[in-house]
Amino acid sequence: SGQKVCYSAFKRSCYKLAYFQDLSRRVGFQEARQACEIDGGALLSLESEAEQQLIENMLQNLTKSGSGISDGDFWIGLWRSGDGLATSSACPDLYQWADGSMSPFRNWYTDEPSCGSEACVVMYHQPTANPGLGGPYLYQWNDDRCNMKH
Repeated sequence: SGQKVCYSAFKRSCYKLAYFQDLSRRVGFQEARQACEIDGGALLSLESEAEQQLIENMLQNLTKSGSGISDGDFWIGLWRSGDGLATSSACPDLYQWADGSMSPFRNWYTDEPSCGSEACVVMYHQPTANPGLGGPYLYQWNDDRCNMKH
């Protein structure tokens, strides 16, 4: 499910948000990646602040639509394969885009990525959470365990 929205200003001109309020329908990173590929797309690669802002606006519009949207992070296509240097200071440089994009753009939340066993990345969407050190948990990125359901 989800609605496709297209814009001409970006390299990948069409986007599709899939939000499941029913927790049992949420999926892990690889399942989300496969669902996107079956649908002819890929998990989101963000290439600029402008594209990040576009996605934030789309999520805000989804929230305003009265669909009852609540807390629920969104998988994006950034991940770290293997864990060779996962605990070293080089860890943030090991993240790559699942679609092969070489974009260096990052929008990590304060103190992220935490690395270790967390190798797949979500865009925070927790409007009811109390703000942390980096402010509200909205739209910044966090590495999470790949088997978590989002």
